[in-house]
Amino acid sequence: MTGEETPPPRENGAADPATENGAADAVTDPVEDVATDPAADDDGSVRASAGDVEVTRRRALGLAGGAAALGAGKAVDNVLIGYGVVVGENLTTQNLSAVADERLDPSLAESPLPDGQRAAVRGDALAVVDADDKAVATVSLPGDPDEGAAVDERLGFGGGPVEELVRDLSALRRGEYEYVFSTREPFFERVDDAESRAVTTGALRGPYYAGADPETVESFADADPSRPRAVLDGLVDGFREYSSYDVPRYLAGSVEDNVLFGTVDLRQHFRTEADFDAIRADDGTGMFCWEFVNRSLEALHAVPARRQRRPVVGLKVVDDRHKHVYTGVASVVRESGDLVIPATFVDYTHSTLYDDFSLTGLLGEGVEAYNERHRATDIYWP
Repeated sequence: MTGEETPPPRENGAADPATENGAADAVTDPVEDVATDPAADDDGSVRASAGDVEVTRRRALGLAGGAAALGAGKAVDNVLIGYGVVVGENLTTQNLSAVADERLDPSLAESPLPDGQRAAVRGDALAVVDADDKAVATVSLPGDPDEGAAVDERLGFGGGPVEELVRDLSALRRGEYEYVFSTREPFFERVDDAESRAVTTGALRGPYYAGADPETVESFADADPSRPRAVLDGLVDGFREYSSYDVPRYLAGSVEDNVLFGTVDLRQHFRTEADFDAIRADDGTGMFCWEFVNRSLEALHAVPARRQRRPVVGLKVVDDRHKHVYTGVASVVRESGDLVIPATFVDYTHSTLYDDFSLTGLLGEGVEAYNERHRATDIYWP
Protein backbone atom coordinates (compact mmCIF):
# COMPACT_ATOMS: atom_id res chain seq x y z
CA MET A 1 0.00 0.00 0.00
CA THR A 2 1.23 3.50 -0.70
CA GLY A 3 3.24 4.96 2.14
CA GLU A 4 4.18 1.59 3.58
CA GLU A 5 7.67 0.25 3.38
CA THR A 6 8.13 -3.45 2.78
CA PRO A 7 11.64 -4.68 3.60
CA PRO A 8 13.52 -6.73 0.99
CA PRO A 9 13.39 -10.52 1.44
CA ARG A 10 16.41 -12.31 2.86
CA GLU A 11 18.49 -14.36 0.49
CA ASN A 12 17.74 -17.58 2.42
CA GLY A 13 14.75 -18.96 0.53
CA ALA A 14 12.98 -20.41 3.57
CA ALA A 15 13.69 -17.59 5.97
CA ASP A 16 11.33 -14.86 6.99
CA PRO A 17 11.90 -11.75 4.87
CA ALA A 18 11.33 -9.50 7.86
CA THR A 19 13.41 -11.18 10.52
CA GLU A 20 17.07 -10.96 11.41
CA ASN A 21 18.60 -12.47 14.53
CA GLY A 22 15.12 -13.32 15.77
CA ALA A 23 14.02 -9.69 16.11
CA ALA A 24 11.09 -9.49 13.74
CA ASP A 25 9.98 -5.90 14.18
CA ALA A 26 13.51 -4.54 14.24
CA VAL A 27 14.06 -5.55 10.65
CA THR A 28 10.52 -5.30 9.35
CA ASP A 29 10.97 -1.69 10.38
CA PRO A 30 14.11 -0.95 8.33
CA VAL A 31 14.47 2.68 9.36
CA GLU A 32 15.27 1.65 12.94
CA ASP A 33 18.86 1.46 11.69
CA VAL A 34 18.90 5.14 10.69
CA ALA A 35 21.15 7.12 13.00
CA THR A 36 19.32 10.11 14.42
CA ASP A 37 19.61 12.28 17.48
CA PRO A 38 15.99 13.18 18.24
CA ALA A 39 15.01 15.90 20.64
CA ALA A 40 11.57 16.91 21.81
CA ASP A 41 10.14 20.26 20.74
CA ASP A 42 8.06 22.33 23.13
CA ASP A 43 4.92 21.05 21.45
CA GLY A 44 5.94 17.45 22.07
CA SER A 45 6.95 16.76 18.48
CA VAL A 46 10.23 15.10 17.61
CA ARG A 47 13.03 16.89 15.79
CA ALA A 48 15.73 15.12 13.82
CA SER A 49 18.25 16.00 11.15
CA ALA A 50 18.43 14.20 7.82
CA GLY A 51 21.28 15.62 5.79
CA ASP A 52 20.75 19.35 5.66
CA VAL A 53 16.98 19.09 6.18
CA GLU A 54 15.54 19.54 9.66
CA VAL A 55 12.27 17.67 10.12
CA THR A 56 9.74 17.83 12.95
CA ARG A 57 6.58 15.80 13.41
CA ARG A 58 4.56 18.97 12.73
CA ARG A 59 6.50 19.65 9.55
CA ALA A 60 6.16 16.03 8.45
CA LEU A 61 2.40 16.29 8.80
CA GLY A 62 2.48 19.59 6.95
CA LEU A 63 4.43 18.05 4.12
CA ALA A 64 2.02 15.13 4.03
CA GLY A 65 -0.99 17.42 3.80
CA GLY A 66 0.52 19.89 1.37
CA ALA A 67 1.91 17.29 -1.00
CA ALA A 68 -0.93 14.77 -0.85
CA ALA A 69 -2.20 15.78 -4.28
CA LEU A 70 1.22 15.17 -5.81
CA GLY A 71 1.22 11.58 -4.55
CA ALA A 72 -2.42 10.89 -5.38
CA GLY A 73 -1.69 9.32 -8.73
CA LYS A 74 0.81 6.92 -7.22
CA ALA A 75 -1.58 6.12 -4.38
CA VAL A 76 -4.36 5.20 -6.80
CA ASP A 77 -1.90 3.09 -8.77
CA ASN A 78 -0.81 1.17 -5.66
CA VAL A 79 -4.23 0.73 -4.11
CA LEU A 80 -6.48 0.10 -7.11
CA ILE A 81 -4.40 -1.04 -10.08
CA GLY A 82 -2.47 -4.23 -10.70
CA TYR A 83 -4.99 -6.83 -9.54
CA GLY A 84 -6.07 -7.89 -13.02
CA VAL A 85 -8.86 -5.44 -13.83
CA VAL A 86 -6.58 -3.57 -16.25
CA VAL A 87 -3.17 -5.17 -15.69
CA GLY A 88 -1.69 -7.68 -13.28
CA GLU A 89 -3.27 -10.60 -11.47
CA ASN A 90 -4.65 -11.52 -8.05
CA LEU A 91 -4.73 -14.49 -5.67
CA THR A 92 -7.67 -16.08 -7.46
CA THR A 93 -5.95 -15.94 -10.87
CA GLN A 94 -2.31 -16.52 -9.91
CA ASN A 95 -0.52 -19.86 -9.96
CA LEU A 96 -0.31 -19.80 -6.17
CA SER A 97 1.05 -23.32 -5.94
CA ALA A 98 4.20 -22.19 -7.75
CA VAL A 99 4.56 -19.12 -5.51
CA ALA A 100 4.10 -21.15 -2.30
CA ASP A 101 6.41 -23.90 -3.52
CA GLU A 102 9.26 -21.53 -4.29
CA ARG A 103 10.13 -21.14 -0.61
CA LEU A 104 8.77 -24.38 0.87
CA ASP A 105 11.88 -26.21 2.00
CA PRO A 106 11.27 -29.39 4.05
CA SER A 107 15.03 -29.75 4.57
CA LEU A 108 14.72 -27.01 7.20
CA ALA A 109 11.98 -28.81 9.10
CA GLU A 110 12.28 -29.33 12.86
CA SER A 111 9.60 -30.61 15.19
CA PRO A 112 9.39 -31.16 18.95
CA LEU A 113 9.08 -34.75 20.20
CA PRO A 114 8.33 -36.20 23.66
CA ASP A 115 10.85 -36.06 26.52
CA GLY A 116 12.53 -32.87 25.27
CA GLN A 117 13.72 -34.50 22.07
CA ARG A 118 13.12 -33.18 18.58
CA ALA A 119 13.26 -34.26 14.97
CA ALA A 120 15.58 -32.31 12.69
CA VAL A 121 16.37 -32.73 9.01
CA ARG A 122 20.09 -33.07 8.48
CA GLY A 123 21.05 -33.44 4.86
CA ASP A 124 19.26 -36.48 3.47
CA ALA A 125 18.16 -37.86 6.82
CA LEU A 126 15.66 -37.19 9.58
CA ALA A 127 17.48 -37.26 12.92
CA VAL A 128 15.95 -37.61 16.36
CA VAL A 129 18.17 -35.53 18.64
CA ASP A 130 18.21 -35.15 22.39
CA ALA A 131 18.55 -32.03 24.53
CA ASP A 132 22.34 -32.07 23.95
CA ASP A 133 21.78 -32.08 20.16
CA LYS A 134 23.06 -35.65 19.94
CA ALA A 135 21.40 -37.87 17.35
CA VAL A 136 19.80 -40.94 18.95
CA ALA A 137 18.21 -42.23 15.71
CA THR A 138 18.24 -41.42 11.99
CA VAL A 139 16.06 -42.35 9.02
CA SER A 140 16.89 -41.57 5.39
CA LEU A 141 14.86 -39.00 3.42
CA PRO A 142 13.13 -39.87 1.23
CA GLY A 143 12.73 -43.01 3.25
CA ASP A 144 10.61 -45.91 4.43
CA PRO A 145 7.86 -44.92 6.91
CA ASP A 146 8.23 -48.35 8.51
CA GLU A 147 11.72 -47.35 9.62
CA GLY A 148 10.22 -44.29 11.27
CA ALA A 149 7.62 -46.47 12.98
CA ALA A 150 10.44 -48.66 14.32
CA VAL A 151 12.12 -45.59 15.82
CA ASP A 152 8.83 -44.56 17.45
CA GLU A 153 8.50 -48.01 19.01
CA ARG A 154 12.11 -48.12 20.21
CA LEU A 155 11.95 -44.66 21.79
CA GLY A 156 8.44 -45.07 23.15
CA PHE A 157 6.83 -42.26 21.14
CA GLY A 158 3.05 -42.59 21.14
CA GLY A 159 1.10 -41.49 18.08
CA GLY A 160 3.89 -42.28 15.61
CA PRO A 161 5.44 -38.82 15.13
CA VAL A 162 8.64 -40.05 13.47
CA GLU A 163 6.70 -42.31 11.10
CA GLU A 164 4.48 -39.33 10.19
CA LEU A 165 7.45 -37.10 9.48
CA VAL A 166 9.27 -39.70 7.39
CA ARG A 167 6.15 -40.39 5.33
CA ASP A 168 5.19 -36.73 4.82
CA LEU A 169 8.63 -35.17 4.38
CA SER A 170 9.49 -37.89 1.89
CA ALA A 171 6.34 -37.00 -0.07
CA LEU A 172 7.27 -33.33 0.05
CA ARG A 173 10.74 -34.08 -1.28
CA ARG A 174 9.30 -36.18 -4.09
CA GLY A 175 6.73 -33.51 -4.98
CA GLU A 176 3.87 -35.88 -4.16
CA TYR A 177 1.42 -33.34 -2.73
CA GLU A 178 -0.96 -30.59 -3.79
CA TYR A 179 -2.13 -27.19 -2.53
CA VAL A 180 -5.75 -26.18 -2.11
CA PHE A 181 -6.45 -22.44 -1.67
CA SER A 182 -9.74 -21.06 -0.37
CA THR A 183 -11.39 -18.57 1.95
CA ARG A 184 -11.42 -19.26 5.70
CA GLU A 185 -14.56 -21.38 6.11
CA PRO A 186 -13.76 -23.89 3.33
CA PHE A 187 -10.18 -24.03 4.64
CA PHE A 188 -11.22 -25.08 8.14
CA GLU A 189 -13.92 -27.40 6.83
CA ARG A 190 -11.31 -29.19 4.74
CA VAL A 191 -8.95 -29.48 7.71
CA ASP A 192 -11.79 -30.84 9.86
CA ASP A 193 -12.77 -33.47 7.30
CA ALA A 194 -9.25 -34.74 6.59
CA GLU A 195 -6.64 -36.68 8.54
CA SER A 196 -4.66 -34.11 10.51
CA ARG A 197 -0.87 -34.18 10.20
CA ALA A 198 -0.06 -32.04 13.23
CA VAL A 199 3.60 -33.05 13.54
CA THR A 200 4.32 -32.28 9.90
CA THR A 201 2.44 -28.98 10.13
CA GLY A 202 4.56 -28.00 13.12
CA ALA A 203 7.73 -29.04 11.31
CA LEU A 204 7.06 -26.48 8.59
CA ARG A 205 7.08 -23.63 11.10
CA GLY A 206 10.22 -21.54 11.25
CA PRO A 207 11.82 -20.35 14.50
CA TYR A 208 11.04 -16.65 14.24
CA TYR A 209 7.52 -16.39 15.67
CA ALA A 210 7.55 -18.92 18.51
CA GLY A 211 8.18 -16.53 21.39
CA ALA A 212 4.74 -15.10 22.15
CA ASP A 213 3.30 -15.89 25.56
CA PRO A 214 0.09 -17.94 25.10
CA GLU A 215 -1.63 -16.13 27.97
CA THR A 216 -0.82 -12.75 26.43
CA VAL A 217 -2.23 -13.86 23.09
CA GLU A 218 -5.35 -15.25 24.73
CA SER A 219 -5.90 -12.02 26.64
CA PHE A 220 -5.44 -9.91 23.51
CA ALA A 221 -7.58 -11.99 21.16
CA ASP A 222 -9.99 -13.37 23.76
CA ALA A 223 -9.28 -16.80 22.28
CA ASP A 224 -7.23 -19.85 23.29
CA PRO A 225 -4.17 -20.14 20.98
CA SER A 226 -4.89 -23.87 20.75
CA ARG A 227 -7.94 -22.90 18.66
CA PRO A 228 -6.54 -21.09 15.58
CA ARG A 229 -9.96 -20.52 14.05
CA ALA A 230 -11.05 -18.57 17.12
CA VAL A 231 -7.72 -16.71 17.22
CA LEU A 232 -8.11 -15.49 13.62
CA ASP A 233 -11.50 -14.04 14.49
CA GLY A 234 -10.39 -12.74 17.89
CA LEU A 235 -7.49 -10.80 16.40
CA VAL A 236 -9.95 -8.78 14.32
CA ASP A 237 -11.59 -7.45 17.47
CA GLY A 238 -8.29 -7.16 19.36
CA PHE A 239 -6.62 -5.03 16.70
CA ARG A 240 -9.72 -2.87 16.38
CA GLU A 241 -9.92 -2.33 20.12
CA TYR A 242 -6.26 -1.69 20.90
CA SER A 243 -4.83 -0.29 17.67
CA SER A 244 -5.57 1.61 14.49
CA TYR A 245 -4.09 1.83 11.05
CA ASP A 246 -1.27 4.39 11.22
CA VAL A 247 -2.62 6.98 8.78
CA PRO A 248 -0.11 9.74 9.74
CA ARG A 249 2.79 7.33 9.10
CA TYR A 250 1.11 6.28 5.84
CA LEU A 251 0.85 9.89 4.66
CA ALA A 252 4.40 10.67 5.73
CA GLY A 253 5.64 7.57 3.88
CA SER A 254 3.69 8.53 0.78
CA VAL A 255 5.39 11.91 0.73
CA GLU A 256 8.76 10.32 1.50
CA ASP A 257 8.47 7.84 -1.38
CA ASN A 258 6.55 9.79 -4.00
CA VAL A 259 7.52 13.43 -3.40
CA LEU A 260 10.87 13.47 -1.61
CA PHE A 261 12.05 10.22 -3.25
CA GLY A 262 13.52 8.84 -0.04
CA THR A 263 15.85 11.77 0.65
CA VAL A 264 14.31 12.36 4.10
CA ASP A 265 13.09 9.69 6.52
CA LEU A 266 9.63 10.88 7.59
CA ARG A 267 8.23 7.57 8.85
CA GLN A 268 10.50 7.47 11.89
CA HIS A 269 8.60 10.33 13.56
CA PHE A 270 5.41 8.27 13.76
CA ARG A 271 6.71 4.84 14.75
CA THR A 272 5.91 3.33 18.15
CA GLU A 273 6.41 -0.05 19.81
CA ALA A 274 3.89 -2.56 18.48
CA ASP A 275 4.28 -5.83 20.39
CA PHE A 276 1.22 -7.22 22.17
CA ASP A 277 2.06 -5.65 25.53
CA ALA A 278 2.81 -2.24 24.01
CA ILE A 279 -0.39 -2.25 21.97
CA ARG A 280 -2.51 -2.95 25.05
CA ALA A 281 -0.63 -0.39 27.16
CA ASP A 282 -1.01 2.37 24.55
CA ASP A 283 -4.61 2.15 23.41
CA GLY A 284 -4.85 3.19 19.76
CA THR A 285 -1.30 2.24 18.74
CA GLY A 286 -0.74 3.03 15.08
CA MET A 287 0.30 -0.06 13.11
CA PHE A 288 1.43 -0.89 9.59
CA CYS A 289 0.81 -4.04 7.58
CA TRP A 290 3.96 -5.92 8.63
CA GLU A 291 3.22 -5.23 12.29
CA PHE A 292 -0.24 -6.75 11.93
CA VAL A 293 1.35 -9.74 10.22
CA ASN A 294 4.05 -10.23 12.85
CA ARG A 295 1.52 -10.22 15.68
CA SER A 296 -0.82 -12.59 13.84
CA LEU A 297 2.00 -15.07 13.17
CA GLU A 298 3.05 -14.93 16.81
CA ALA A 299 -0.53 -15.64 17.83
CA LEU A 300 -0.85 -18.59 15.44
CA HIS A 301 2.47 -20.07 16.66
CA ALA A 302 2.00 -19.33 20.36
CA VAL A 303 1.50 -23.04 21.10
CA PRO A 304 2.92 -26.08 19.29
CA ALA A 305 0.89 -27.36 16.35
CA ARG A 306 0.33 -30.66 18.17
CA ARG A 307 -1.59 -28.79 20.86
CA GLN A 308 -3.90 -27.07 18.40
CA ARG A 309 -7.36 -28.35 17.60
CA ARG A 310 -6.72 -27.51 13.95
CA PRO A 311 -2.92 -27.44 13.51
CA VAL A 312 -1.70 -24.51 11.44
CA VAL A 313 1.44 -22.83 10.19
CA GLY A 314 1.41 -19.09 9.59
CA LEU A 315 2.70 -17.64 6.32
CA LYS A 316 4.00 -14.19 5.47
CA VAL A 317 2.68 -13.07 2.08
CA VAL A 318 4.50 -10.23 0.34
CA ASP A 319 3.03 -8.17 -2.50
CA ASP A 320 5.91 -6.13 -3.91
CA ARG A 321 3.68 -4.52 -6.53
CA HIS A 322 1.52 -2.82 -3.89
CA LYS A 323 4.14 -2.64 -1.10
CA HIS A 324 1.90 -4.71 1.13
CA VAL A 325 2.26 -7.70 3.48
CA TYR A 326 -0.53 -9.88 4.87
CA THR A 327 -1.06 -13.24 6.58
CA GLY A 328 -1.43 -16.72 5.15
CA VAL A 329 -2.57 -19.77 7.13
CA ALA A 330 -1.83 -23.34 6.05
CA SER A 331 -2.10 -26.87 7.38
CA VAL A 332 -0.97 -30.33 6.28
CA VAL A 333 -3.51 -33.13 5.97
CA ARG A 334 -4.04 -36.50 4.31
CA GLU A 335 -7.06 -37.04 2.07
CA SER A 336 -7.63 -40.63 0.94
CA GLY A 337 -3.95 -41.20 1.62
CA ASP A 338 -2.78 -38.22 -0.45
CA LEU A 339 -0.80 -35.35 1.09
CA VAL A 340 -2.64 -32.02 0.78
CA ILE A 341 -1.71 -28.50 1.97
CA PRO A 342 -4.85 -26.36 2.37
CA ALA A 343 -4.21 -22.63 2.75
CA THR A 344 -6.15 -19.42 3.23
CA PHE A 345 -5.34 -15.71 3.58
CA VAL A 346 -6.37 -12.93 5.97
CA ASP A 347 -5.56 -9.23 6.08
CA TYR A 348 -5.73 -7.41 9.42
CA THR A 349 -4.69 -4.14 7.79
CA HIS A 350 -7.97 -4.13 5.89
CA SER A 351 -10.16 -5.28 8.79
CA THR A 352 -8.70 -2.60 11.08
CA LEU A 353 -8.67 0.15 8.47
CA TYR A 354 -12.29 -0.44 7.47
CA ASP A 355 -13.34 -0.19 11.10
CA ASP A 356 -11.27 2.98 11.66
CA PHE A 357 -13.19 4.75 8.91
CA SER A 358 -16.60 3.18 9.66
CA LEU A 359 -16.60 1.34 6.34
CA THR A 360 -17.41 -2.15 7.62
CA GLY A 361 -21.09 -1.68 6.78
CA LEU A 362 -20.12 -0.96 3.18
CA LEU A 363 -17.06 -3.15 2.70
CA GLY A 364 -17.71 -5.92 5.23
CA GLU A 365 -15.40 -7.30 7.91
CA GLY A 366 -12.41 -6.91 5.64
CA VAL A 367 -10.30 -9.75 7.02
CA GLU A 368 -10.76 -12.12 4.05
CA ALA A 369 -7.83 -11.89 1.64
CA TYR A 370 -8.37 -14.74 -0.82
CA ASN A 371 -10.04 -12.39 -3.27
CA GLU A 372 -9.45 -10.05 -6.21
CA ARG A 373 -7.91 -7.30 -4.04
CA HIS A 374 -4.81 -9.25 -3.03
CA ARG A 375 -1.85 -10.70 -4.88
CA ALA A 376 1.36 -12.48 -3.86
CA THR A 377 4.89 -11.92 -5.03
CA ASP A 378 6.38 -14.23 -2.38
CA ILE A 379 4.98 -16.59 0.25
CA TYR A 380 7.35 -17.24 3.14
CA TRP A 381 7.22 -20.11 5.62
CA PRO A 382 8.63 -18.28 8.66
